[in-house]
Amino acid sequence: MLTVGVDIGGTSVRAGVVDADGTVVATAAVPTARDAAGLDDAIVDLVRGLAEQHRVGAVGLAIAGFVDPDRRTVAFGAHLPWRDDPVAERLAARLDVPVVIEHDANAAGLAEHRVGAAVGARVAVLVALGTGIGAALLVDGAVFRGAHGVAPELGHLTVVRGGRPCPCGKRGCLERYCSGTALGRSAEELVADTEEFSVLRATWERAQPITGWDVARAAEAGDLLAGRVVDEFADWLGQALSLVADVFDPDVVVVGGEVSASSGLFLDRARRRYAEEVTGGGHRRLAEVRPAMLGGRAGIVGAALDARERTGV
Repeated sequence: MLTVGVDIGGTSVRAGVVDADGTVVATAAVPTARDAAGLDDAIVDLVRGLAEQHRVGAVGLAIAGFVDPDRRTVAFGAHLPWRDDPVAERLAARLDVPVVIEHDANAAGLAEHRVGAAVGARVAVLVALGTGIGAALLVDGAVFRGAHGVAPELGHLTVVRGGRPCPCGKRGCLERYCSGTALGRSAEELVADTEEFSVLRATWERAQPITGWDVARAAEAGDLLAGRVVDEFADWLGQALSLVADVFDPDVVVVGGEVSASSGLFLDRARRRYAEEVTGGGHRRLAEVRPAMLGGRAGIVGAALDARERTGV
């Protein structure tokens, strides 16, 4: 029996049929609807389309938002229309198979622990670097979600008092300095503050936003200013890893998310900074810091494996 994982983000809904080994055997995707009824319909249509060709026993949803501790209800998603909504029950009735829900970072962390970079880890942390920072903590293979289902929110730790404003309403959050968005923002600030040549200057002078991908491509091509931005990013990541180690003492940290595709530019420097910053550095065992293995499919795979484990199909 196969399961379907559905990764529901602010711009797209991606679904995949996944076998017991975590292999994705078929996929489909549609844009994310702006209203709850439309989003429900899109998920149902995707799953039914995949189920026409594969025997599906359960469905797992990876949600970019807060999931209640019962993991049946979506409490809130900044870019999703559901609010305190019993999504699992409603979709299960329409699909006639069990439906389970998980936070998207937890789903990705579960996937990396079961079939990816954190296999065998006793305490594993996923740090997902994208538009912001997502995070997951697994202890003895089980997702730790805190008392109210929202832990760990590493991206919104305050690291610069009165720093850059964050969409969460705070200032100086870690993700404002260590994410794909932060790469672009840091590049714009540096270009504005120097006459140094950079291929990024043309984008800035056209009043177009510099993206994290722009910075990564420029750094790969040897642009010195972009390289400095990436080095600063790596230092922030190293500090974040030291905070993770001080609080959770993991044996493995997996660095995932969209930015991890360029991990060759920054991960070695981040590891060095982590070793320098962590409490007791040089006198304790450090976590292995590994790039994610599953890439953009981690949410789909994790949601599908979660559905398999929780329903016993």
